Amino acid sequence: MFVQVIQGKAADESGLWAAEDRWMRDCRPGATGWLGSTSGIADDGTFIALVRFDSADAARRNSDRPEQSAWWADTVKCFDGDVTFMDSSEVSSFLAGGSDDAGFVQIIEGHFQHPGRMQTIMEDHEQQLHEMRPEIIGGTMAMLPDGSYVQAIYFTSEADARNGENVPPPPDVAQMMAEEMQDARFYDLHRPVMMSPR
Repeated sequence: MFVQVIQGKAADESGLWAAEDRWMRDCRPGATGWLGSTSGIADDGTFIALVRFDSADAARRNSDRPEQSAWWADTVKCFDGDVTFMDSSEVSSFLAGGSDDAGFVQIIEGHFQHPGRMQTIMEDHEQQLHEMRPEIIGGTMAMLPDGSYVQAIYFTSEADARNGENVPPPPDVAQMMAEEMQDARFYDLHRPVMMSPR
């Protein structure tokens, strides 16, 4: 899987949602290899979208289409300032991965000192996580070679997620989070928008 993360300050929120509707109508039919997307606007006005393709080639072919270029030229006007892009072919997921049924999505951005350690611990505790935090549907993480990452965690609802925060993680997971996520930034998408080919 290939993930492109798009991020910028929203200047026209209604314009951004209208742009997503136009993309589904005008651009999606020709977007070969597109697997879906998750987007939303956080409390500080940051718009974040995670767009999934089956490969980097598919994403590049989509970007090269004239209709995609025209759509983006119009959509970028809805932002205040620069828009950043992060492209990653190093994508992992846990539990059910992403879900269009999620009622709340939390985006976490940061940098791992030991990326392999993080993935190993999460894999070792995946079943335990499911039992301890049933409100977590799953998650998807996109990483860069330098350890930078963007992770989306999908919850049944925000209320369930807040209740679940009171459940302490296993000791080794808690230690890993304290060491590896101390500089992480959290973006809560209270009204996430999920799109998929189905």
